[in-house]
Amino acid sequence: MKVYQRFCKFLDALYLGGGVLASLFLIAILVLIVVQMMARWTGQVFSGAPDYAGYCMAAASFLAFAHALNRGAHIRVSILLNAMGDKKRYWLEIWCFTLGAAAATYLAWFAVKATRWSHKFHDISQGQDATPLWIPQLGMSIGAVLLAICFWDNVLRLIVLKKHAIQAEVVQH
Repeated sequence: MKVYQRFCKFLDALYLGGGVLASLFLIAILVLIVVQMMARWTGQVFSGAPDYAGYCMAAASFLAFAHALNRGAHIRVSILLNAMGDKKRYWLEIWCFTLGAAAATYLAWFAVKATRWSHKFHDISQGQDATPLWIPQLGMSIGAVLLAICFWDNVLRLIVLKKHAIQAEVVQH
């Protein structure tokens, strides 16, 4: 059991790392916007800045999903879950997490597949930046895989430890 709990701590650190990376991508968006504004004020052109900001936004969103799930930031139907008895709630949560895990695994599978094909065919963006598309797709793929792992982790935690990893289920006032 202690080995499993250490593994859970490792996974929690992995999700936190995804959240930290997501915040760095948000900072990168801020820097891109400021640099683009300064370029306009000085009469220069920073081509591709909107494209790079879009890539950073996609990476930030996907990398933050697993961390957000365990922090209770995703929408859950807590009213329904709280109305259930303990045994019914347990089985409903297993069903919900398993359904979420299957959907996240499906998403991760196709995100990784799309990234692999973009790399294989040397696909580039249509914008002025002509960035190889596998580079911005990599953040999406990693984030989707992290989300799938997080959902399966919560299913296993419910089965083994009888408790999921979501820390806050309701919004604090």
